[in-house]
Amino acid sequence: MKALKFIKNHIIYFILLLCCIVFSIASPNFLTSSNLLNILRASSMMGIVECGVTMVMIGGGMDMSVGGQMSLNGFILALLMVNFQVPLFVVILVALGLGLMEGIANGVIGIKLGVAPMVVTLATMTIFQALTKVITAGKAVSGFSDAFLSIGKGYVFGIIPIPVLVFVIIVAICQFVMTKTYFGRQIFAMGGNTEAARLSGVNTNLLTVMLYAICGFITAIASIIMLSRTASAQTTAGGSYAFDCMTAAVLGGIGLKGGEGSVIGGVIGAIVIGVLSNGFVMIGVNENWQSVIKGIILLIAVGIDKIKIVEKEAA
Repeated sequence: MKALKFIKNHIIYFILLLCCIVFSIASPNFLTSSNLLNILRASSMMGIVECGVTMVMIGGGMDMSVGGQMSLNGFILALLMVNFQVPLFVVILVALGLGLMEGIANGVIGIKLGVAPMVVTLATMTIFQALTKVITAGKAVSGFSDAFLSIGKGYVFGIIPIPVLVFVIIVAICQFVMTKTYFGRQIFAMGGNTEAARLSGVNTNLLTVMLYAICGFITAIASIIMLSRTASAQTTAGGSYAFDCMTAAVLGGIGLKGGEGSVIGGVIGAIVIGVLSNGFVMIGVNENWQSVIKGIILLIAVGIDKIKIVEKEAA
């Protein structure tokens, strides 16, 4: 019984191990150091976004607009650097400010309309994506400075990729906030029971806006890294992030109703998605079939989450 409970509580780690075993058997190049580094680099970008999404979901919300934010942010940054030669430091500040505003907009609109967070953020995702196409007319933008490109492709001490270092720092900060601070306890309380949290003195409206603002800020960091790594602003950038982040969160034990889970769990879920994406490419799985498989995985994860909710209510 104890062994079964241990496996149940750490299922995401067993899924990660199983994925690595299967892909290493299917492709001899999967476990090479260069490929593992590629996985870590790719996972770090989604993992950064996942930190923000996880905090929002634990607080009882949902942010499906992160992909649209990354696309819009990327193009605005690209245009500022290439067309207007704005200094890199200023561009980064603009990106972070833009992310904050996008997040605040999500939170405020959701509160004012009083509708489900998924509906609100799906709408803002559509708006962000449409604005990207309007601004760029569907054309890619490239031609960045070496200083900017080094953010996504450079190394610290010649060993640690900069995106991975940023990823680790953000995970550590978010995990600390969620587990060791009063702010984190408020988030869990609001996600568990919004009305009870409000009655206990938590300003749930302000907390909700703050969570979406944090998610937008973190997503802006990821958009800077993605643009630097790809060296080109594309309208399709971050297109699958909303779906992948939600899948990663549920896989990592973050309940869809809020109030439970951890940043580490969501991040491990993001790494699982990164391993799956990389492994599928290495064994030649068609991109459409990849989406089908990921959809099935999400359904299974949601089913498991539903079972956990039923068991919790029955206890």
